[in-house]
Amino acid sequence: MIVRSRRARAVSVTLAAVLGLASACSFGPPDPDQQGAPPNLPKPSADASDEAQSPSGGSQEVAVTVLAKGLDVPWGMAFLPDGSALVTERDTARILKVGPESDAEGLTVTEAQRLADVRATGDGGLLGIAISPKYETDKTVYVYYSTAKDNRVGKLVLGGKLTPILTGIPRSTGVNGGALAFGPDGQLYAGTGDGTPTGTQAQNPKSLGGKILRMTTAGKPAPGNPAKDSLVWSSGHHNVQGLAWDKTKRLYASDSGQKKSGELNVIAKGKNYGWPKADGPGSDTKLTNPMFSWPVKDSDCSGVAVLEQMVATACLQGKRVYLLNVTENGTVLGTPQEALVGEYGRLRSIVAAPDGSLWAGTSNQEQAGTPGPDDDRIVRLVFSDGGAGRS
Repeated sequence: MIVRSRRARAVSVTLAAVLGLASACSFGPPDPDQQGAPPNLPKPSADASDEAQSPSGGSQEVAVTVLAKGLDVPWGMAFLPDGSALVTERDTARILKVGPESDAEGLTVTEAQRLADVRATGDGGLLGIAISPKYETDKTVYVYYSTAKDNRVGKLVLGGKLTPILTGIPRSTGVNGGALAFGPDGQLYAGTGDGTPTGTQAQNPKSLGGKILRMTTAGKPAPGNPAKDSLVWSSGHHNVQGLAWDKTKRLYASDSGQKKSGELNVIAKGKNYGWPKADGPGSDTKLTNPMFSWPVKDSDCSGVAVLEQMVATACLQGKRVYLLNVTENGTVLGTPQEALVGEYGRLRSIVAAPDGSLWAGTSNQEQAGTPGPDDDRIVRLVFSDGGAGRS
């Protein structure tokens, strides 16, 4: 079945729109008397919604709200138990707290901490962020960050000292990876970049570059890894900047910056995803092909998020969000939908919020971007039908 999509339209947002959406889909789980009820969404106005094709062939509306503006290359996003988000800024090395309170500009944005250990150049800096599964008791936050000589994973309690738990991830000007997330197994996963012009590290089992790593909260190889004493979970990656799991515990990852293709991969233990031997789908049976790929000019996607049966990825060069409807067995249904095409410029981060919406961050304040007066921004997407991505 061919699924076509329409180009997103520009969105004009007022505080009333912000508060209206927030009240319709408040932060955190719904009240007990609302659980199982259909979503109570505001009716998007003609200039405040996108139209895309739903999996059944009809159209669905996407209500888009600007939650925060005036940021500087927001990179990673992760949610605290109170529904607020911690957002990293790559170049300033700041961790920001966004929400849950609001003011005349949208959600309140405050600086939680600035990390002196970070050295930001090229696409390196303060990148991914993950919240401890035991945050209520240990208050611990994990970050992926660049120093002058390597990339690292570290942990901290906000306001306290940053302690590295893993060092020696290859550092380069343009390919540093940066994805960081806790899996449903409670282990910490990190997506790294190959960082070499010829891709020599992605196929080297002794290198941490061009890999997805799986570790304990102490930065040690997690039990059940393909090799007992290795952090490597999968290999053959170019630049992994997004990780997300669905309800079946299937792991999805982006791979960006290749010469020809941008990829969305389903990640399995011990598999080799081809770089630099393959760029997009290939014929080598020893390598794992992407679930979906696009020409790099239309993709160069970074963040990945999952809502119900929908997998979303936010794209830098493509300046859009791709929405893929995935069946229980991992098959893509139809062709990907597109949202926000060209409306907000370069899009990097995207996460599923506790209230069932998607949050996406722009990346227009970097060298390749063309920032507008409100950039960089965080926008919220809510889907109006009962299908993928409903709030």
